[in-house]
Amino acid sequence: MKPTYLHAAVLAAFTAAALPAMPSFAAEAPTTEAAAPSAAINPKAVLNAMERVADWQLANPSKHRIDDWTQAVGDTGFMALVGISGDRKYRDAMIAVGEKNEWKLGPNHYHADDHIIGQTYAELYLQMRDRKMIAPMRASFDDILANRRSGTLEFTVKGNQERWSWCDALFMGPPTWLRLWAVTGDQRYLDFAVSEWWVTSDYLYDKEEHLYFRDSNYFDKREANGKKVYWGRGNGWVMGGLVRMLQYLPVNHPDRPRFVQQYQDMSARLLKLQQADGLWRASLLDPDSYPMKESSGSALYAYAFAWGVNQGLLDAKAYKPAVQKAWTALVANVQADGKLTHVQPIGLAPKVFDDSATEVYGVGGFLLAGSEVYRMAVLDKAKPQTVTVTNGTDGLRGDELVEVALGSGLKAPVVMDASTSAILNSQVIGKQLLFSVNLPAGDTHRYLVLPAERLAAVPPADVKTHARFVPERLDDFAWESDRIVHRVYGPSIINDPKEHLISSGVDVWVKKVRYPVVDKWYKNGEYHKDHGEGLDYYHVGQNRGCGGTTVYTDNALHNSSNYQSWKVLADGPLRSVFELSFGKWDAGSGRMVSEVKRYSIDAGSNMTRVESKYTATGKGPLTVGVGIVQRDQPGEYVTDAAGGWASYWEPQHGEDGTTGCGVILPAGASGFAVADKQQLTLGTAQPGKPFVYYFGAGWSKSGDFADGAAWQAYVRNYAQKLKAPLKVSLK
Repeated sequence: MKPTYLHAAVLAAFTAAALPAMPSFAAEAPTTEAAAPSAAINPKAVLNAMERVADWQLANPSKHRIDDWTQAVGDTGFMALVGISGDRKYRDAMIAVGEKNEWKLGPNHYHADDHIIGQTYAELYLQMRDRKMIAPMRASFDDILANRRSGTLEFTVKGNQERWSWCDALFMGPPTWLRLWAVTGDQRYLDFAVSEWWVTSDYLYDKEEHLYFRDSNYFDKREANGKKVYWGRGNGWVMGGLVRMLQYLPVNHPDRPRFVQQYQDMSARLLKLQQADGLWRASLLDPDSYPMKESSGSALYAYAFAWGVNQGLLDAKAYKPAVQKAWTALVANVQADGKLTHVQPIGLAPKVFDDSATEVYGVGGFLLAGSEVYRMAVLDKAKPQTVTVTNGTDGLRGDELVEVALGSGLKAPVVMDASTSAILNSQVIGKQLLFSVNLPAGDTHRYLVLPAERLAAVPPADVKTHARFVPERLDDFAWESDRIVHRVYGPSIINDPKEHLISSGVDVWVKKVRYPVVDKWYKNGEYHKDHGEGLDYYHVGQNRGCGGTTVYTDNALHNSSNYQSWKVLADGPLRSVFELSFGKWDAGSGRMVSEVKRYSIDAGSNMTRVESKYTATGKGPLTVGVGIVQRDQPGEYVTDAAGGWASYWEPQHGEDGTTGCGVILPAGASGFAVADKQQLTLGTAQPGKPFVYYFGAGWSKSGDFADGAAWQAYVRNYAQKLKAPLKVSLK
């Protein structure tokens, strides 16, 4: 068997020495620095083997083009390691790849090999939410959809590879499209991935053998023993592709049962083809003609089998031993320095190749397999809590926090994505566990909550929110998410001879980066000029700014003074919560009022939630106005009383861009008013009871809001989401 176009595979192989004893879930024996990695299947041993292989690859980079499929397969494995490692350097390496590529796909517009790098981009985007990571891919795929190819898959016909005409493409192409759907909610990407998969399947899948031909060149070829030709690594690509499709394909998608059936049928066939040493050969049906221990396909099969066991789609009694045998064999091919060997080279006849051969795509496969073997070890005899989250709306719910009650006795909890094994950012506030989810319309996803002690490491958290008292700047109080920054003024500024400002209005600092900037900007003191991250050009003064409140009595504003005291209740990484107390002031009609506001800002959100409690003399409710300062030049002001929201897109501020401000009253607005150049969204507050509202801001240069319509849509959709929360169940 010699394919005319060997796409190449994944991973390791094996030495001529006898295989180690069957691994168990027992503790790993101590090893020396010079020793080869242990094949024991426990979290520490598996992660150690993965990191040693990854470290060798980083120290010995491949000479392939950085956006080549070989590198991109390696990147998929590195991203699997990113999800479980405690060392941030692996993600840093993947970000560096994207930056060097300028987040572009490969040069061949339609070719699946040049799409696979997009899987890494999309997975990085899910963590970091930087739009530049997916923008070129989205533009490329939109063009493909607009100029969709419909030619033959016959491999001898020119242009056939503009479709998925060879089985390897099912690993490279469709999982990329599906990931782009997941992060954008654009149904077209999902539909394309599914429909084109079945075009390829109908053409290359042998329903009797439950295996794929590599391409149409092999329909009539036979091995030396007279059996059909099925390439080991090629079917490994399909199995890996099936896993990577099922990880993201909605549970209620009408084609999901068909994907599961193909996955299970192929698994059953491949289980019988595993050799005694734990590996599969280059020819699945004529292993005697191909004596080399072929590790690339073996790694993909180990990945697929382990994932199926972890998902409950494959019978653990039958498949877990196969995973253990395969992992033992794969680890045996890792040298003491971390080099992975026995990786079949690209385009080489697979009967003979150098035992020491390695390739970056081999490392990718090893890391993918390791991520699921690691999960298998973590979950062994564990009883995690299962959290099921459903998006019942017709829009994407991306980068949104959910919270669940912690189980009794569960300390230092971590959250694992049930589909991918990745450990997610999470935070505990009191007895509530918070973590971020991404759910397209109508989708349901599962998450596993377990104690951190089950893991070998906990990936470092991305700090996306921050709140702090700023004594070095006249008692400012500042807070931020990964989208926006706000501040209010403290007591010291009132008597400052230079500033002398009495104001409880809310200031806005705009930013275009997803990382925290408050501490940095206060330290350098140059936040009125954009140095590439954003700036403060918003003027609040004694106005309400963006989201400051007033008691609205007799058509006049009655504002509090600066806050008097503060208390931080939680400071990230996903949610920051603090309280500000405001002393008594005259609210009109002879009433004196004081107030305590609890502010809360979430990762991924431009909005701040406020729960305000008033203490007031006299009887009866207060009319509260949540304000937005009105500029002299025309802006776009839109209100929706039924929806309880107001949006203001300010006039252009020179070269600095435009700021949008929004206000939401979840209980509904009683009306709107304009007074003293303030736009007020009015609501009713009962003294002693919580008055809840939201306010927030966006910026035209953030990459999130191109114009006023985009900002209005954000405010409107946010208000709608508040009325249709994600459905969360705990089991």
